[in-house]
Amino acid sequence: MIPKDFYLHLPEEITTGVVFSSPHSGRDYPAEMFLASELSREHMRSSEDAFVDELFMAATTHGAPLLAASAPRAFVDLNRGASELDPALIEDVRTVGLNPRVNSGLGVIPRVVSEGRVIRQGKISKREAEDRLQRYYYPYHAQLRELLETSRKAFGQVLLIDCHSMPHEALANCRRIFGNTPEVILGDRFGSSCDPEIVDQVEAIFAMAGFRTARNTPFAGAYITQNYGRPSSNQYVMQIEIDRSLYMNEARVTKRDDFDAVQVRLSGVIRNICDLGRWPMQVAAQ
Repeated sequence: MIPKDFYLHLPEEITTGVVFSSPHSGRDYPAEMFLASELSREHMRSSEDAFVDELFMAATTHGAPLLAASAPRAFVDLNRGASELDPALIEDVRTVGLNPRVNSGLGVIPRVVSEGRVIRQGKISKREAEDRLQRYYYPYHAQLRELLETSRKAFGQVLLIDCHSMPHEALANCRRIFGNTPEVILGDRFGSSCDPEIVDQVEAIFAMAGFRTARNTPFAGAYITQNYGRPSSNQYVMQIEIDRSLYMNEARVTKRDDFDAVQVRLSGVIRNICDLGRWPMQVAAQ
């Protein structure tokens, strides 16, 4: 069976200018990844946004498309720039400037997974790195651009919800900052990727569903938020990070018994976010 470039889930009819994207939930692991690595399957999956595509699948019920990765984040990271190549992993790549993500092993072709665990020993060829980008990265972003452009033309504006999950331990310092431990982090690059009024509305929707929220700390949004967020062109992007401990056992990468209950709560959130994007359809010029 030929592996898919990505998974595009469409509603029967698109009725909202909201698009959902899950770039880190891919779990179609190539067999060679495990042959070339000493990591266990659980450790390999530790940087994956496991089950996030399932959590947000209700988008299609409420008239919005959901684009989800097929390739795992440990194989190619769709939330990085294509030029973020790691010379410590890829042959014939030169260091260009200072990039903390690349230096820490989290470039577009990752060298490590969570807790700095090295995926494989030695380097891969530049051709192999480019093959991964051609097979998965470029098709995903081409499809994402098409979805955004189509919705923006149809509704006059578009809101991209970039869906992610975060390790519970990443929230360790949040109580000191916010006075509690948030369950959902809304990232808008500190106001540069989304209209503040939309962020306010989405935050209120999560709060109404009983989720504790915070903004931009510790996650403000990465490549997708930065690259596609263009408020001046009515193209808004917001990253949503959900605490993994709410719905899964992080060590075993398995669903908690109450996964379905969390999914139902999020379905209501998704419905209300989709309602925000039910802007009047644009009439095509004659």
